[in-house]
Amino acid sequence: MTDLKANVAAWIRRFLILFVLASPASGQEPEETPLDEIVVTATRMETTVRNSARSISVVGKERIQVATQQLALDEALAGVPGLYMQNRYNFAQDLRISLRGFGARSSFGIRGIKVLVDGIPETLPDGQAGVDSIDLGSAQSIEVLRGPSSSLYGNASGGVISITSELGAANPYVEGRVAGGDYDYSQLQLKSAGEIGTADYLFNVSRTEIDGYRDHSKARGSVINTKLGVPLGDNDKLLFALNLTDQPEAQDPGGINAAQAASDPSSARDQNVLFDAGEALEQQRFGVVYQRNRDAGNLTLRNYYAWREFANKLPFVGGGSVDLDRFFYGIGAQYTFNRLPEPLDLTIGVDYDRQDDDRLRYDNNEGVLGPVVFDQNETVDSLGLFLQGRWAFNDTWALLAGLRYDELSYDVTDRYLVNGDNSGQLDFDQVSPSVALNYQMDAGVLFASYSRSFETPTTTELANPDASGGFNPDLVPQTADSFEIGYKYASGRLYYELAWFTIDLKDELIPFELEAFPGRTFYANAGSSTRNGIETALSWEHDIGLRIDASYTWSDFKFDDFVDDNGNDFTGNRLPGLPEHFAYLGFSYLSGSGLSATAEAVYSGNLFANNANTTEVSSYTVANLRLAYEFTPGQWIVRPYIGVNNIFDESYNSNIRINAFGGRYFEPAPERNYYAGVVVNFSKTR
Repeated sequence: MTDLKANVAAWIRRFLILFVLASPASGQEPEETPLDEIVVTATRMETTVRNSARSISVVGKERIQVATQQLALDEALAGVPGLYMQNRYNFAQDLRISLRGFGARSSFGIRGIKVLVDGIPETLPDGQAGVDSIDLGSAQSIEVLRGPSSSLYGNASGGVISITSELGAANPYVEGRVAGGDYDYSQLQLKSAGEIGTADYLFNVSRTEIDGYRDHSKARGSVINTKLGVPLGDNDKLLFALNLTDQPEAQDPGGINAAQAASDPSSARDQNVLFDAGEALEQQRFGVVYQRNRDAGNLTLRNYYAWREFANKLPFVGGGSVDLDRFFYGIGAQYTFNRLPEPLDLTIGVDYDRQDDDRLRYDNNEGVLGPVVFDQNETVDSLGLFLQGRWAFNDTWALLAGLRYDELSYDVTDRYLVNGDNSGQLDFDQVSPSVALNYQMDAGVLFASYSRSFETPTTTELANPDASGGFNPDLVPQTADSFEIGYKYASGRLYYELAWFTIDLKDELIPFELEAFPGRTFYANAGSSTRNGIETALSWEHDIGLRIDASYTWSDFKFDDFVDDNGNDFTGNRLPGLPEHFAYLGFSYLSGSGLSATAEAVYSGNLFANNANTTEVSSYTVANLRLAYEFTPGQWIVRPYIGVNNIFDESYNSNIRINAFGGRYFEPAPERNYYAGVVVNFSKTR
C-alpha cells in the first residue's frame, strides 16, 4: 500500500508539472480557444465556459452513451474533478454524490446538489434529489457546476448537475439497443427521434434488470423519456418533457462489518434479508418550458408537476415499513435584458416550488406489513428571488455578481395521535450573494470568486431521534462561505484547468445511527468545519484519433469545532466518507475504420468511515475497458460493443455507510465483470 501511495504521489507531481509546462509561458503559441464554443445554460445566463467565472465541466453524448452500461451517472462523470461518487451498486439507495464534500452525508439519494433535467428540477424544495428517473440512453450532455450555487438555485450548496436530453433529429431515425452481462444484467432500449412539420421529437424507452453482485441486491425498472419541441414563430419555442419511471423492485443488501467484508464480500446483512429490506417506486414527471427571444430581452418560463409513490422496507420492526405518496410541482420565470448599455448583462428571476408528502410507517414484521405506527403530512414551500449580472469593463476584465433571497416553510401535521400531537412548523430564510472577477488572456482565463450558500435538512433528515412524529427542532440549515481562484487554458487540442478553494461551514449536517433503530439514519449539526481543496483537469487530442483525459482532486476537509451530544470531541478530525486524494486517467481512441476504445483508471485515496476517525478505509485503483466497432451497411448503423469493469479484480468498497451502528460501514464492490451489447440505428434518409 505504501508503494501505491508513493506512485500516486509521484504521478500527481508529474501531472502538476505538466500543467505548468503546458501554459503559454512555456513558449507555446496560443490558438483560438475552443472554450468560446462550449455554451452552458446551467448558469441561468447562457454563456461560454470561458466567460462563466465558475468551475464548470461538460460531458458529451459519446462519453455518456457509447459502449457504457448506462446504470448510473458515475460511468459518465468519473473524470470530473471535485465530483466524488460512490456507486453503491445498490439501487435501493442510489448513488452517493458529493461536490466539494457537499452531499457526502447522504445515506440515500442526493443532497446539497441541484439536479436538473431539460431545465426541470429533480431536486425537491427541501434539497433532496434522486437520479433513479434519469434516462442516460437519451442524454445529450451533462453540465457540472462545481461549487456553491445558492445565488443561482437557492438550496444548492455543492453545485449543479444539469442533464440535457437529445433534440429531435432533422433526419428521422429508429434505434434499438440490446445488452447483457454478469450478475444477470440485461437492458433493452428503443429510441426514435425526428421531425413532424416544424416540431421535433424524441422518444426513448428502456428496461433494465440485474441480480447484483451481492446477495439481496436484485433490481428491475423501466424508464420512458419523451421530449417535444414546438416552435412558435421564428423566436419562440415550447418544450414539453414527460418522464415515466417504474421500479417495482430494488433490494437493499445493507452494510456489513469489516470481518464480513473480508471473508464474504458478496454477502448481505442477515437482518436486511430477514426484513426484506428494499424499495419500490413509481414516478411521473411532466414539464413545459417556454422560451421567447426578442431584441429587448429573452424570457424563459417553466412549469412542472411530479407524482411519486414510494414503498420502503427497513431492517427493523418498529416503523420499519415506509409508504410515501408525494406530489411536487413548481413554476419559475427569468428574464435577461438585451438593451442595457453594451458592457452590462442582467438577468432577474423567481422560483416557486412545493412538495406535499403523505408519509405512513408500519411495523415491519420480517417483511410482512404490520399495523400503522406513524401517520403525518409534510409540506415544504420554497420561494426564491434572484438577480445576476455581468459587467465587462473592457475586453479583458469582467465583474460577475449574483444575489438571491429564499424563504422556506416546513409544515407537519401529525395524524397519528396515540402518542400525542407532534404537529409543527419550521421557517428558514436565507440571503445568498456571489461575486467574481474574470481576467481574459489570449488563451487563458483567470478568475476569483466569493459566494455564500446554504443547505436545509430534508424532511427525512428532520425526523426526531426519539422516533416520535413531527420535525426535529434542534436541526438548522448549514451555511458556507466559499472563496475560489481558478485558471482555464485552451490552445489547439490542449485544455486544462486548475482551481483552488476554501470553504468555511457552520452547522454542518452529520448522519448517525442509534442502537434502537439500526439501519435508520438521523442527523445532527456539527459546530463548524473547513474545506480546502485543489482541482485540476487536462484534456489533449491527437490527429490520429487519440484523446487523453486526466483529473486530480485534493481535499483537506476537517471539523473545526464538533462535540456531539454524548460529549465526544471530533475537533480536528477529517470529515468521514471523503478521500483526501482522488484521480482519474482515461485514454480514448477512435479510428477511421469505426473502431473505438476507452481505457480508464480511477484512484481513490484512503478515507474514514466515522467521525472519530477510528476506522480507516484503504485506498484503491479500479480500471475499466470499453470497445466498440461501428459499420454502416446502407441505411443502417450497427455498433456492437463489449466492456470490462474492474479489469484487475480489485477488492474495494463501492460505498461506505458513514457512522453506521455496529461497524456496518461496508458495501463491497463487484469483482471483475463483463458486459456486451449492440446498437442498431435505421434512417431512411441516410
